[in-house]
Amino acid sequence: MTLIGAPVARPDAHAKVTGAARYPADLVRGEMLHCKTVFGHRVHARIDGIDASRALAQPGVVAVLTAADVPYNRYGLIDPDQEVLCSERVRYVGDRVALVVAADPDIAAAAARLVEVAYTDLPAVTDPHGALEPGAPLVHPQHGTNVLLHQKIRKGDVEAAFAQADIVLTGTFTTSWQEHAYLQPDAGIAYYEGETLVVETAGQWLHEDLRQIAAMLRLDEGAVAIRYAKIGGAFGGREDLSVQTLLALATWKLKRPTAIVWNREESIVGHHKRHPFHITAKWGAKRDGTITAVETRTLADGGAYASTSVEVLKCATIFAQGPYRVPNVATDGIVVYTNNVPSGAFRGFGTPQAHWAAESMITRIAHALEIDPADIRRKNLYREGDTEATGDVLPAGVSVGPVLERCLAEMTTRFAPRAAQDLDSPLRRGVGIAAGIKNVGYSFGFPEQSTATVELIATSRVERALVRIGSADVGQGVHLILRQIVAETLELPLEAVALVSDDSALTPNAGSASASRLTLMGGRAVHDAALAARAAWERGEAPAATVQYRPPATTPLDLETGAGRPNYCYGYSAQAVEVEVDIGTGVTRVTKIISAHDVGRAINRQQVEGQIEGCLAQALGYALTENFVVRDGKIVTPYFSTYLLPTTLDMPTEIVPVILELADPNGPYGARGVAEMPLVPFAPAVAAAIYDATGAWVNDLPMTPERILAAITAARDRTTAAAAESLVTVSSD
Repeated sequence: MTLIGAPVARPDAHAKVTGAARYPADLVRGEMLHCKTVFGHRVHARIDGIDASRALAQPGVVAVLTAADVPYNRYGLIDPDQEVLCSERVRYVGDRVALVVAADPDIAAAAARLVEVAYTDLPAVTDPHGALEPGAPLVHPQHGTNVLLHQKIRKGDVEAAFAQADIVLTGTFTTSWQEHAYLQPDAGIAYYEGETLVVETAGQWLHEDLRQIAAMLRLDEGAVAIRYAKIGGAFGGREDLSVQTLLALATWKLKRPTAIVWNREESIVGHHKRHPFHITAKWGAKRDGTITAVETRTLADGGAYASTSVEVLKCATIFAQGPYRVPNVATDGIVVYTNNVPSGAFRGFGTPQAHWAAESMITRIAHALEIDPADIRRKNLYREGDTEATGDVLPAGVSVGPVLERCLAEMTTRFAPRAAQDLDSPLRRGVGIAAGIKNVGYSFGFPEQSTATVELIATSRVERALVRIGSADVGQGVHLILRQIVAETLELPLEAVALVSDDSALTPNAGSASASRLTLMGGRAVHDAALAARAAWERGEAPAATVQYRPPATTPLDLETGAGRPNYCYGYSAQAVEVEVDIGTGVTRVTKIISAHDVGRAINRQQVEGQIEGCLAQALGYALTENFVVRDGKIVTPYFSTYLLPTTLDMPTEIVPVILELADPNGPYGARGVAEMPLVPFAPAVAAAIYDATGAWVNDLPMTPERILAAITAARDRTTAAAAESLVTVSSD
């Protein structure tokens, strides 16, 4: 068979291009009631009362639901600390306080404006540093602190290593929020199918959505079904529930089908963002470039609710020294509650923020020691058998070295030789590189698993297969990948493999479409189930099998030392970028990208290349244009007219995906995930290229023209001052 690696076309491509594909907003039917959310629009306030009488008096309004209507008014992916409809207080501007249900969307919207909520504003904490101050307002008073997690990692003796280092550099780096900006805003429908409450929407984990909704309504999980329509992107933004709880509540309460379609502003205000980080880093090295010590303090803004903040923070903490073996490490990672928009899962899951500091620091050390940035990486990159900062030996398949070498080889052939800058032109060209490491799959002792069922139709031979697995295809193409794996395993043509994947009632739990895990985890589950089903048929038994795949176990981290086995698989990446900087305006354009990745085995090479290219578009926005502004807890950029996503014209015309296939020992046919990897090292590669072009370092993301111009001006002023000081010294001699 030749299906592994084949660039098989996606079966849903034509429907998506022509508009025939049905996304959640396309499911709304005429007989459905329409829901409109009443947001708090307060940073932190006590709810003194809700008067819905004027709204209820409007013709066509069926109900106005409040906290009193929710059986168990709590939900959350890890910690159920968020209310479906706020009962006593709102903690950020996107909190929901009421839900209007009406005959049509216009009536619902008009009635929502008539719901009167009386508030008393409360002291707010909107700065993560302020959240740590004694006497700071508490976002969740019952916790007694704003600190969600303080994770430490201790390895070796950093103070002694710094004392013996030939060079010690420090730096402070910040990142901001990032909006997921998935094409399809939050929407969905809910209805009864017999005695079963069905919620049909878009998400990343069918069975987790089911668990939370059933708990909210105090229903047996068998009384609820979650179905996914086509999903217009996710990137971590659909891990937390948004409209699902509202739909389920309205239909359960009224026993009528309901629909909700958020507009873009509601979507931006109503769901979580990437975490802003403040990172201080101190790195020590020998004269030959050997990194001897890294000390890092990371403070992350978790916003008003826990979401996945503790896990994001742990990931950022273990990668604080990047993909480098460092004998002495002292890392403190802290994430706090604030009254800002909640922060949660976003492609990369804390790793891009960590690499923003780590890769910038190692490049700065290289320049300070006058060592080639590629050579200092060669000297320090992880190798097979190395121990990471947690004390655990790295999982097998450490390929960051070969990935970097392939990236550099492509760079020498595709990037033009360095020419003298035209000093009469404001445009300056520069090149930068960076490397990265990112976990594949769940971490820190979470019970990682994927379960799949394969049923065969066979007479004298296996003719067809039906695969059941609850895996979300959020645009990454995993449904085709799973079919390719089963077809290859059973030696069937692709069209002989059918897949059921979008209904919690009909499929076993494969886990979330996150952590770049479904190709490895879901793929291994369907692969093993296919083998088991064929073996059963060969024994004369029923030709079906359900298999749960569990990878090597991980463990929690010790809070004080970080000791533990954090992950069972890592993906590795390396990138080279070329930029053009206008030193008069700070406007920066990325002109070329080489993005190299070890994917273990490319099940569908075309889809792997598509993942790399699409992720780079998101990485470019994170690095240069996407400036999500929150001021005193209020979102200043709730529209795409003010939140600047990169367009086709912002992307370079030359993007080179480089795919290595060094088999992972656990993955199906050696495959491991790649979806998040291109985002991890991109921003520091761009920063290194800007420095190469201008001599100016930028420390804050996004690197907007204003920030780049300010850095250029500051670097020029330092150079002028140094030259003046040199002249004074010479004169005095």
